[in-house]
Amino acid sequence: MATHNEFGKEAEIVAANYLIQNNYKILERNWRFLKAEIDLIAIDQSVSELAIIEVKSLHSADFRNPEEAVSRKKRKLLITAADQYIISNKITLETRFDIVSMLRENSAWKINHIKNAFHAYE
Repeated sequence: MATHNEFGKEAEIVAANYLIQNNYKILERNWRFLKAEIDLIAIDQSVSELAIIEVKSLHSADFRNPEEAVSRKKRKLLITAADQYIISNKITLETRFDIVSMLRENSAWKINHIKNAFHAYE
């Protein structure tokens, strides 16, 4: 596996563990629909909401914030995939789109969880 793939997978594992520690129940990891992949699908048990979560990770040497890397095209793909997941699993919970920004500094991860990072109607 390429180094950047390993880096991304490690970030997703750390993000999932962070969410679990913060009262989320992980339903799916790397759920795919057509061209889209949702990194994490979870229930935020503190408010009973479905969270569609995009994990963005960068090394500290990178110049931009990871959340800026979620393009309009990527958001549209996530919304389409989320719709399919909700329909196929008969989900009735309110749904939101979050970004978990993962910044690697030396050997430590800096985590920034952005709830409601974007909306389906954008």
